[in-house]
Amino acid sequence: MAKPAKPSGPSQRQLRVGELIRHALAEMLARGDIHDDVLAKHVVTVPEVRLSPDLKLATCYIMPLGGLDIAPVLKALDANKRYLRGEIAHRVNLKYAPDLRFRADESFAEAERIDALLDTEAVRRDTQVQRLRIDQDHEDQDPETDRRDDDR
Repeated sequence: MAKPAKPSGPSQRQLRVGELIRHALAEMLARGDIHDDVLAKHVVTVPEVRLSPDLKLATCYIMPLGGLDIAPVLKALDANKRYLRGEIAHRVNLKYAPDLRFRADESFAEAERIDALLDTEAVRRDTQVQRLRIDQDHEDQDPETDRRDDDR
């Protein structure tokens, strides 16, 4: 009997618990529940929280508004990790409160890199050639021959 293939991505439970943790963490940061001078000066977003399969390790991706001063914000969050874990344990009903890791969210930088690539002259030239081919294909097709004759 063949074994079923392992899923390649996170489970529904991992995604759901990650969203609950993300909401709780974002709410704490927005309300100023963490008494830290660095965090008080920055507006911090939490775009994603990924959990390990056993739900005991949560990697929280964060980004300060504007992407400035990421290192001090990460250091402040690491310093307040114990408090944050306790608050998340109270807000999210889990058997174990996951250990928190904070990482800088690189998705915004990656999106800017892709936008810059798409804006290069070579890509613009290729997309224009492709558009011309599509337009030419549409002009070559005669609308009368595409229509079926229902009188037969």
